[in-house]
Amino acid sequence: MPETISTIISPEGSLEVLSQHEVNRLRDTSRAGLHDLLRCCALAVLNCGNVTDDGRAVMETYHDFDIEVLQQDRGIRLKLTNAPIDAFVDGKMIRGIRELLSSVLRDIVYVYNEIQTQQRFDLSTGEGTTNAVFHILRKAGALKPGRDPGLVVCWGGHSISREEYEYTKDVGYHIGLRDMDICTGCGPGAMKGPMKGANVAHAKQRRSLGRYLGISEPGIIAAESPNPIVNELVIMPDIEKRLEAFVRVGHGIIVFPGGVGTAEEILYLLGILLHPENRDMPYPVIFTGPASAADYFKRIDEFLAYTLGEEARARYKIIIDDPAGVARAMRDGISDVADFRRHQQDAFYYNWRLNIARDFQAPFEATHEAMAGLALHHQQPTHELAANLRRAFSGIVAGNVKEPGIRAIEAHGPFTLHAEPELMRHLDALLTSFVAQGRMKLPGTAYVPCYQLA
Repeated sequence: MPETISTIISPEGSLEVLSQHEVNRLRDTSRAGLHDLLRCCALAVLNCGNVTDDGRAVMETYHDFDIEVLQQDRGIRLKLTNAPIDAFVDGKMIRGIRELLSSVLRDIVYVYNEIQTQQRFDLSTGEGTTNAVFHILRKAGALKPGRDPGLVVCWGGHSISREEYEYTKDVGYHIGLRDMDICTGCGPGAMKGPMKGANVAHAKQRRSLGRYLGISEPGIIAAESPNPIVNELVIMPDIEKRLEAFVRVGHGIIVFPGGVGTAEEILYLLGILLHPENRDMPYPVIFTGPASAADYFKRIDEFLAYTLGEEARARYKIIIDDPAGVARAMRDGISDVADFRRHQQDAFYYNWRLNIARDFQAPFEATHEAMAGLALHHQQPTHELAANLRRAFSGIVAGNVKEPGIRAIEAHGPFTLHAEPELMRHLDALLTSFVAQGRMKLPGTAYVPCYQLA
């Protein structure tokens, strides 16, 4: 058993007062309560620094961990039982981890109170969903109206080689030198490297207010615990709202090597940018990696060309083994974004104008039936094919790392995907390359496919 500690702490900054009703919901262990969700997300934050990609394994390792909200006259306190000891120094919780723990509590309470149980936002509509995403980010303090555009979203895998990790740090360093900030999925690998590099660059530039924004969701945070550089954490309700948050707060996106989760993000992004209403909107997208990743991006590029066509290719650049060149290209691209938004009198801090079709917003539950029923063929508009391919990759992510997905695979066997023959061949080649390159699981662990192609 790992070494643990039990203690009582006060929240740090984000949320210090709760109503009695909110406290009771957080204590409620029934299916209608929030206790299990709080316990899962809190453990992920406390497990910071221990690299894993199996959310269920984390819960099983710390099966006797618990968290209880205590209502007191001067505010709330958190009672932790058998928490990971690495979150503490000499018996005192590391301040950054305490801040992130408070962010978890804040977002769980706010999403339940204002998004899920109120009629304030109609989540069955695009406008209602976009407003909900805005309000969650605003509550978290993630919208900074006083800043010029400069938030770079970095996507990529948690399971990457040391060489690829060092490259992500180099790119982050050159981004930081140019006074830009970093947003990632908050976990390890390509989500940590850019933040670490930018942190050093910001220190050199004496930039004391550098932003390292991490955006996660409950289904994946246990498998991708926040890395120590994250100084702003937001927990969105599901993967679709997480992806929308990325593209609306970011001013440009860099994609590093990754696996199916990264492919899901690419398809989501390109599917949106290919929508007729978004075609004239500047949005810099750069695929990059060290020289050893050239073949990886060649395969990605070929898959995108076949499935989405040449128009999709026109929406991104591939820059190999040139961290400074990536940062310069991103700086130039964000300058175009700033000019466009000034001309349109749009906000810098939230991209309201971006049209996100309902297919990309509606939550997708990766069941065996839903996966088998996906329409993977060219007899549909390109952005709709992108949406269905995104769902297919999202389901594989669920089967790989999310506890409900892992249990569904154990109970009923692998997901089955159906596609037209030539598309299936390209999909098979891409997924097989991910497995061969070790991009499905952390190094040193064997990958057992959670899918099969019919």
